[in-house]
Amino acid sequence: MALRIVRLHGQDDLRLETQPEPSAAPGEVIVAIGAAGFCGSDVHYYSQGGIGTIRVREPIILGHEAAGTVVSLGTGVDTFAVGDLVAINPSHPCGDCRFCDLGQHQHCLNMRFKGSAMFLPHEQGFMRDRIAIGVAQCHRIGPGVPVTEAALAEPLAVCCRAMARAMQISGDLKDKRVLVTGSGPIGVLCAALARYHGASEVVVTDLHDATLAVAAAVGATATINVASNGEALDVYRDEKGQFDLVFECSGAEPAVRQAIACTRPLGTIVQVGVMGDTPLPFNMVVAKEINLIGTHRFDTEFAEAVELINARALPLAAVVTHNLSAEHALEAIRIASDRTQAVKVQLTFE
Repeated sequence: MALRIVRLHGQDDLRLETQPEPSAAPGEVIVAIGAAGFCGSDVHYYSQGGIGTIRVREPIILGHEAAGTVVSLGTGVDTFAVGDLVAINPSHPCGDCRFCDLGQHQHCLNMRFKGSAMFLPHEQGFMRDRIAIGVAQCHRIGPGVPVTEAALAEPLAVCCRAMARAMQISGDLKDKRVLVTGSGPIGVLCAALARYHGASEVVVTDLHDATLAVAAAVGATATINVASNGEALDVYRDEKGQFDLVFECSGAEPAVRQAIACTRPLGTIVQVGVMGDTPLPFNMVVAKEINLIGTHRFDTEFAEAVELINARALPLAAVVTHNLSAEHALEAIRIASDRTQAVKVQLTFE
C-alpha cells in the first residue's frame, strides 16, 4: 500500500508524495502518525533551504514533532500493544561518544534526529502516514489525551530542558517573577511551565496580539505587545530590573536587550531562541552579575514532558492554533510561517 509523505525537495518546493508501507525490524513498532507539528526549523528549511550552515542537500521528509497509534509490532517487542497511542522522541543518540558516555545525550556527536538535514543522508522525519521506529523512542500516552496534545511532547521537552537549566542556577520558581520574550510555541509553553512551577508573575512579550492571546490562555499573568505598547516594559527596568528569571524565546536582538535591561542583579536569562552573531550589552550583564545560560534540545526531559501531558497538568489545547490534513501541507507550512496568526500548526494523517 502506498503511504503519504510530506517531502521537501529544496527551497519553496514541498510536495505530497507516496512511498511503500514500512516493515518493523526486531525491536521496532509501526506507528500510524496521527498528528505532526511544524517547527521553526521546518519553516526555515522550506523558506530558506536550510538553517545557517545546515542546508537541505537531498529530499527530506519533514517533521520531528509527532504522535500516533501503534499498528504492528516487530519481533521481541513486549512493552507496547497494537492500539497504544504514543508520542515519538525524534532523538536517537549513538550512546558511544564522549558526551553519551557522560550522560549528556543531547550533545551526542553522532545524533540522528528525525527530520534533520544535519548529516548526509538526511534523517527522514515524521510527516508521513506510517513509520517504523525503535521502541526506546516511543512513550505511551494515557487515555483521554488528544493526539494533537500528545504531539506537543517534543516542543514541551525543549521547554522542560530550559526550565531545568534555569533551576540549576536559580532554584525553584515559587513566587518568582518571570519574563518570556516571544510567544511562539516555545514561548507559550515556557510560560505555561513557569506558572505550573509556581511563578507568581509571568509576563510574555511579542509583536502580535493573536499569539499573545495564546500565551494568556496557557497561564501568562500579563502580555505586552512591544510593537504597539513597548513603553509598558519601562516599569520592569526600574531599580536595575524587576525579573528574577527570563526565558528568551524569540532569538531577536531587541528582545535580548530588553531581557538584559529587565533582569534584576543576580537574575538569570535562559537563551532558548536561536540567533546568529549578535552584539549585546555585556557591560550590563557584568555590572548586574546576570547569569546568561544556554539550553539545547532535551534528554530525559522528553519523558518528563510526556508525564505532564498524561497528567493533563498544562492547558495545552490552546497551543495548537491550526490543524490541517496532510493534503493541505503546503497551505499549512505557509500558515506556520505567518507569525501574525499561528502558534503551533499541525498536520493530521488519520
